[in-house]
Amino acid sequence: MNEIRRVAVVGAGQMGSGIAEVFARAGLDTVVCEHGPEALRAARARIDRSLHRAVDRGRLSPAEREDAWAHLLFADDLEVLADRQLVVEAVVEDERVKTEVLATLDKVLVDDGAVLATNTSAIPVTRLGIATSRASHVLGLHFFNPAPVMPLVEVVSSLHTDPTVLNRVAGFAEEALGKHVIRSRDRAGFVVNALLIPYLLAAIRMAEAGHATAADIDDGMVHGCAHPMGPLRLADLIGLDTVQAIAESMYEEYKEPLYAPPPLLSRMVEAGLLGRKSGRGFHSHRAG
Repeated sequence: MNEIRRVAVVGAGQMGSGIAEVFARAGLDTVVCEHGPEALRAARARIDRSLHRAVDRGRLSPAEREDAWAHLLFADDLEVLADRQLVVEAVVEDERVKTEVLATLDKVLVDDGAVLATNTSAIPVTRLGIATSRASHVLGLHFFNPAPVMPLVEVVSSLHTDPTVLNRVAGFAEEALGKHVIRSRDRAGFVVNALLIPYLLAAIRMAEAGHATAADIDDGMVHGCAHPMGPLRLADLIGLDTVQAIAESMYEEYKEPLYAPPPLLSRMVEAGLLGRKSGRGFHSHRAG
């Protein structure tokens, strides 16, 4: 079984940048692919801030930070990924966009044994895998935000995923990346979001109905249930647009009311109140 050393991440937003940092800190030859120079500059800045923060908090030495940078290459052309052994797709949570990226990567990768992984939060992996000619080598590799800090990775097999490929990637995530791996069958929401999203939506419905303020709802779960963060502040951290997209994907699959996005969530997303990344959601996140 070949050791995975040459990896890539396509899409370097909040999640993709974090995954690329995890790879680079593990000493892997890592290519970060984004669309255009502006997006690449933003990705570099995002990773740089995260690495500096890790040094400031004592999780990384300055020498380890420099070594991580030495393992990163940035590109805006998918063709440079031809020799990769593992590529993680981390673009926007939109099935059409993801299938287009995976279909293109399928044509680019030279190694027949190369693995295509998706970091989707909820879209069934089978639907993404059949957009390629190598569905047996497509699986879900779902990191959590912030990827360099959160220990968990969900490894998701589709109906087509080769068990050998699944075991290889699960072993890679555990041994090379030092992550805690749980496995899930291919169902919308997998394990974590299938449990988490109904909880977040219930909190949004409670705020929408005026039963309590966002602050009191969050304080209730932090101080009453020992949660590290309340549900509405967590929704802000994830991004309300992402919460909505996951909920819609799960509702489409199951048609259960607990997965349906509340009207308040939809209105906030329409208004651009997306949480931390926009500066305002259920709470204010303005700098300073």
